[in-house]
This record gives sequence, C-alpha cells and structure tokens, in this order.
Amino acid sequence: MKLEKLIQDKGLTGTEAAVLEYIVANLDHVLRDGVRGVARANFTSTSTIMRLAKKMGYGGFVDMCYKLRSLVEMPQKTEQEEVDFLSSFGTVSLLNYNTYTQVKSCAQQIIRQTERTIFIYGTGFSGTAGEYLYHKLLNMGKHCLFASGGDSVGIFENSLDRMGMFIGISKSGETSLVRDKIKTAQENGVFTVAITGDHENSVGQFADIWFRVEDLWKLDDLNVMPNTFFPQTLMLMELIAYEYRRLCKSDNDLPV
Repeated sequence: MKLEKLIQDKGLTGTEAAVLEYIVANLDHVLRDGVRGVARANFTSTSTIMRLAKKMGYGGFVDMCYKLRSLVEMPQKTEQEEVDFLSSFGTVSLLNYNTYTQVKSCAQQIIRQTERTIFIYGTGFSGTAGEYLYHKLLNMGKHCLFASGGDSVGIFENSLDRMGMFIGISKSGETSLVRDKIKTAQENGVFTVAITGDHENSVGQFADIWFRVEDLWKLDDLNVMPNTFFPQTLMLMELIAYEYRRLCKSDNDLPV
C-alpha cells in the first residue's frame, strides 16, 4: 500500500514513517499490542508513536489506528458484492454524498462564465477525467483551459487574471499540485470546485463547492483495484451538464 500522499507535507522523520508503515501493515493486532508493543516492535519510544499521531492529525494512538483502518480496509466480500458494485454505477451513490443543490449551483456558475475562463486541473487518472470535462465544456460553448501535472505552472499563473472558475479533480484529495492551485485560485477570488474521494481531505477545504465521490480504495494511488470513483466522476460531470442544459432551456438561452 502506497502512503506517499497520506504523509506528504506531514514532516515525518524516517522512523515515524517506518512506524506508520508498520501500523498500516499490522492493523489487525496493533490495537491489542498497544503503544508500547508497537514501539518495542520498531525499536523506538512510545513518544515517537504519539508524535506520529499528532503530526498525522489524529487524536491519539487509538484514534490513529481506527482512522487508518477506515482508509485501508478492503470492502467486505459478500454474496451481494457483484450486485452492490454494479448498482453503484448510478446517481444514487452520488447523491448520498452530495445534494442536488450543489449540482445546480455548479451549473449556474458555469452559465455565468460568459467572458471568463473555466480552468480545469487534474493529474494521472484524475487528469484523464479532467480532460473529458474540458472537451465537454468546450462543446457546450464555454471557454476552458485544461492543465495536468506535466504542464508548466505558468499556464495556471498566467490565466489567473481572466479565470472565473477553477475545477480541481483529485481522487485522494491530497495531491499537492491540485491543493496548491485551488488554494491560490480561492485566494484570488476565483470560484472553486473540488471533485475528490468521499473522505475528509485538504483539497476540499478550499472549494466553494466540494463534490465527494465514493472511493472504495482510498490508498490505491495506482488505480489497480476495481473502483467506481472515476466512472462516478464522469457521471457527476454529465449530471452537471444535464442541469446546465435544463437551466439554459428554462431561460431560453439554449436552442432545443
């Protein structure tokens, strides 16, 4: 399990990072072992364990173990697994985490961008989803720019003065490139939208509208496991596009 995004910007020492990896790998018994047992297994002190919990933003050792378990535990396999997985391809799960008011507000903001640019940003698989949204909005007649991790930061910085809306996509919600840009956009008075996984994260805190999409494998940075996050993200985009068209037709702004 890759922990890079989980620990980035936390300022962990090598020992603390190693302890965290040990805890994640042994979640089935670290609570039983306790702080002293974990410290003993890693040839370190109990104060190291407590400093680790504090740096990671947890309330203590027990809180850290429970929160980490919620991030890494595998979805329960039952006879209903296939049915449940397939049924998650739809708007129901999207509206479990978001309200239709958010969808409508996002569509209204897109409509308002008549003379200003909508800037879309994402990296990796999130960049693929972002590029889809970019082409979708272009075909809807909106002026858009799309950038990904391999693009120069100058594309974003040079667009700030004419940017009316920023949409950042990050499955983990902890991608520093996305977080830095959505924070800068918000600080410059740009309307911000974040599309992330369903858990609390640092990208969402800088969004005027934060869409949460169910993420079955929160630490699967390589997107190896079957997951509905990205198809649900595309479904969310189509839901916003539907609401955009509905609003435009009601205002006679869009030909039928």
